[in-house]
Amino acid sequence: MTVSLAEWLMDDRPASRRQAVLGNLYRGMRAIIANPAALAGLIIILLLVAVAIFAPVLALGRSPFAQDLAQRLAAPSAVHWLGTDELGRDIYARTLYGARVTLTIVFLVSIIVAPIGLAVGTLAGYLGGWVDRVLMRITDVFLAFPRLVLALAFAAALGPGIENAVIAISLTAWPPYARIARAETITIAGSDFIQVVVLQGASTLRILFRHVVPLCLSSVIVRLTLDMAGIILTAAGLGFLGLGAQPPTPEWGAMVSAGREVILDQWWVATIPGIAIFIVSLGFNLLGDGLRDVFDPKAER
Repeated sequence: MTVSLAEWLMDDRPASRRQAVLGNLYRGMRAIIANPAALAGLIIILLLVAVAIFAPVLALGRSPFAQDLAQRLAAPSAVHWLGTDELGRDIYARTLYGARVTLTIVFLVSIIVAPIGLAVGTLAGYLGGWVDRVLMRITDVFLAFPRLVLALAFAAALGPGIENAVIAISLTAWPPYARIARAETITIAGSDFIQVVVLQGASTLRILFRHVVPLCLSSVIVRLTLDMAGIILTAAGLGFLGLGAQPPTPEWGAMVSAGREVILDQWWVATIPGIAIFIVSLGFNLLGDGLRDVFDPKAER
């Protein structure tokens, strides 16, 4: 009897690890597509990625750096669709290229905070004792300060620039992931299958990397997606204060900062990048809510 691809993916008794992984991905995608809000968030994020990749094409030859003082603060028109800034630079092109900066910051922060949070949380939860107390007290120190204030302090100490902004945001964003990973690890460590693995002689590192970390990933991914909006707003805040991307880099927070003095008369200078920040942050929040529903073990599929 011929089995369709959908039936093969939905099989409750997968014959291989590959089938199990693909089946879980397929169920997750079905759940996201069935959730209008999550689907809208996914579309927004995919559009962000597409805009970042194809910015030169979408800009239609407009440069985000070219200055034309004769056209400074020009209103939206057929030539400059979203107007120009105080130096006559095209805001449409700068907004498109700003997606690249935002996506770069999001990607770099993600690959830093998730591994750090997982490492700290799983070690604290599995080893317990003094290791748990020391790691969690360090985590509590970081959690005691507002994230934006702490990021501003680190950015001011490190100096302006995208790289330093990424480091500053990462240093303040990892503690919640450590808390989540620790809670998940404590639950997993008491499971019967972990006890069986221990009796088989598996090392601590093997147990953590092969069994504990994969089971903690779903919760961390959901939290990371929900935190993306906060990360984008923090990056924009650093750019607004001159501690993030430096001129002439087209970064949305810096663009809002440049337009704050003329917002009443030339509203488009600050409003357009502000709308971009809002839409992308909303997209990550919607997608995060959808992923939370997908990974909820109590949710019905």
